[in-house]
Amino acid sequence: MTDWRQEFAEEARARRPDLARLCLLVGAVADPAVTRHDLDAAEIELDRLAGLLPYGVRGADAWRTALGELLGRREGFQGVPADYQRLESSLLHEVLRRRRGLPILLSVVWMEVARRAGAPVYGLGLPGHFVIGFGDPTEQVLADPFAGGRAMTSADAELVVAGATGEHLDPTMLRPTNPLEIVLRVLNNIRAWAAPRPERSATALWAVELSLLLPSHPARLRYERAELLVQRGEFLTGATEMEAYASVVAAVEPSAAATIRHRAAAARALLN
Repeated sequence: MTDWRQEFAEEARARRPDLARLCLLVGAVADPAVTRHDLDAAEIELDRLAGLLPYGVRGADAWRTALGELLGRREGFQGVPADYQRLESSLLHEVLRRRRGLPILLSVVWMEVARRAGAPVYGLGLPGHFVIGFGDPTEQVLADPFAGGRAMTSADAELVVAGATGEHLDPTMLRPTNPLEIVLRVLNNIRAWAAPRPERSATALWAVELSLLLPSHPARLRYERAELLVQRGEFLTGATEMEAYASVVAAVEPSAAATIRHRAAAARALLN
């Protein structure tokens, strides 16, 4: 049996992690029916799409126009509000099949197709909405793959940030997002999708566990994993992990550590 998680961990620690590969491996963990052939077919589709771009494109705005024509208009990649309710919208192989997905997965498609064609492209993790940029980050040209590649101005980005946070656009929000940060955000979306669905606790658990395989991740994910284990009836393992996490945070947050130990004791009591 293929160990997709091991492959994910190895790719995440590579000198130059491959964004498409990591996202495809997330899909392989999510869907037991996925095979090596499926992952290879998804890579081939990205290559095929890149080959459809016109030769000799020059300049950030020209790249945005070419990608919008190909992926947004001809191939029909875009998103609709209902996509937020589907797990498939966070799985790259499904997004390539359905031509639908969350903003960040559609952005991954755009970035990976553009990168294969030699475009100067990168992701921009605006609060609440992921978009892409072309060209020098100091004079970037923005596009919204969720809207079929609609061109974005700095004013549009300002409105996105204001709608999500109520605050002004911070220039740091327009810095390119690295592949591992993108993958962590994808996994965060999956966890958020599963959180209000108790019957999907297994999905939340593997999303947390993949996040923990990334070289850099929030320490609190260890506690979230422990809570999920308890929720799924693995009381002893969950309680043990809660206690281990409490020991880590005790030096800086003693009251929080005490609360976590209390919850661990409550979890152990469920064994009786």
